[in-house]
Amino acid sequence: MPDVPTSPLDLDQMLCFAIYSANGAFNRAYRPMLDRLGLTYPQYLVLMALGETDGLTVGEIGAHVFLESNTLTPLLKRLEAAGHVVRRRDTADERQVRVSLTDTGRALLQDACAVTQSLAGKLAVTQTQAIALRDAIAGLRDSLDEPASTKPSVAASDLARDG
Repeated sequence: MPDVPTSPLDLDQMLCFAIYSANGAFNRAYRPMLDRLGLTYPQYLVLMALGETDGLTVGEIGAHVFLESNTLTPLLKRLEAAGHVVRRRDTADERQVRVSLTDTGRALLQDACAVTQSLAGKLAVTQTQAIALRDAIAGLRDSLDEPASTKPSVAASDLARDG
């Protein structure tokens, strides 16, 4: 298929807009299920991260779920007030706060895992396609986080056309 010239102002041709609008669609799909659990999407991500590795520091959680500590701290306080996590100073380094799931949090995590499984049934892709998409998007995210001096140059028109 030959390249079709596109306007840099055509939203439907922009990779960033496709990802942004897909993110909105994911949020709309997750919201009703998470509302039933009393969770926001960022809280859900934190529970999932703690389900993988309990007892993470606030900084480790932030790095894992791509949230800054000024966003994460109030979120963790709300999860703690709801009885889902406990926050404690690290005994080896009191500057660090470690977060652990409570029994209530572990039970909620099991319900939250069902959210992911439920949503997977709505996607019109195979598991292989979903993994390929996930890996490609994660690679794109990681390349955007790299310092500019280490990245190859790509023309904006290539991003619109190829995206």
